[in-house]
Amino acid sequence: MRIVRRLDTTDQRCIHDSNCPAVFALTTGDVAFIGAEAPELEARLPEGSGVGSGEHLVVVPRHVLISAGWTPPYP
Repeated sequence: MRIVRRLDTTDQRCIHDSNCPAVFALTTGDVAFIGAEAPELEARLPEGSGVGSGEHLVVVPRHVLISAGWTPPYP
């Protein structure tokens, strides 16, 4: 599995080219995200949801998803 390309725009400045939320397309057709870990939300997941071993709940800013061509719904 490899990163094919970045799906969002890079108009936001990053500090030292890191700590930047991002969306990437993978060779498998899956999508990878860089976001902030949000362990405080794990206890508030809807019933039937959970974070498994080797998984992390991350928050990706709305503007990053929009710049990748997705429009997330408002609550």
